[in-house]
Amino acid sequence: MTHTYTALIQQRGEWWVGRIQELPSVNCQERTREELLDTLKITLGEMLEINREEAVSLTQNGYQAVAIQL
Repeated sequence: MTHTYTALIQQRGEWWVGRIQELPSVNCQERTREELLDTLKITLGEMLEINREEAVSLTQNGYQAVAIQL
């Protein structure tokens, strides 16, 4: 399943800064727009993996995993 996320980006002086709209805790800064977008993708992927691992650990404590679609 493919998900689309929205990167909110802007140039501030010599830096490009941005965050993922759907997960504000994913935020980065880089020297170029391209580097920023790459870093946001990597950081988003890492955050989603951390969230998955946390969810799996909850299933070991009696929670059930049920897929839902929006």
